[in-house]
Amino acid sequence: MGADALSLRELTAAREKLIVALDFAAPRDAEALVSGVGDAVVFYKIGLELAYSGGLSFAQDLIKDGKQVFLDLKLHDIPATVSRACAQAAGSGASFLTVHAYPQTMRAAKRAAEGSSLRVLGVTVLTSCDDQDLAEAGYAYGVRDLVARRAVQACEAGIDGLVLSAGEASAIHASPGRKMILVTPGIRPQGTAAADQKRAATPAAAIAAGADYLVVGRPVTRAGDPREAAAAIVAEIATAMSWHQMS
Repeated sequence: MGADALSLRELTAAREKLIVALDFAAPRDAEALVSGVGDAVVFYKIGLELAYSGGLSFAQDLIKDGKQVFLDLKLHDIPATVSRACAQAAGSGASFLTVHAYPQTMRAAKRAAEGSSLRVLGVTVLTSCDDQDLAEAGYAYGVRDLVARRAVQACEAGIDGLVLSAGEASAIHASPGRKMILVTPGIRPQGTAAADQKRAATPAAAIAAGADYLVVGRPVTRAGDPREAAAAIVAEIATAMSWHQMS
């Protein structure tokens, strides 16, 4: 199905599922990307690199302009510190905040976000890691088993969602009683290099696996025409959603 065959409603729904990662060293570079992309993207992720160079103030500018913001800060500290940091994020107007999916950390973040519109997401296993990386770090579980364990703990903690690869999303999506937001990073359109992502997936594969939101960085931010690249990914998401609904 081509983009010209997709309805405005389908494209609008798909656009809301795309989160573009603003992995830049300075807010001015992120601002240039956002300006160039225009209304092709409505949701942006601010990670550690940009956060450390003024990105949290830039997040406020995005929110004032009607954009949604995902603060990918991967908080993990003693519960009191996580709670205070999460409370600050909850007052910022951001839509999503990540914490590492350790039980204490998730419980502290959940308590701090209570009553706000902030959605807390637990990072299960980074998409740059595989079973060998986990073994090297001292974990007794492989990727799939560790993600499954952390999904159970996230559900028990009552947080809003998980960050995980498409390879694990399908099992979590199918689990009864776990109605959590599933955010899938490491998205690479067909024919795009995986780079440092070891558990990458295409937009179509992520949608088929049950992902609610797809995080895309370099395929948009380093494209010759970022607006066109974002629009192409939105069309790919919309097509996948349409096929999934018909199947």
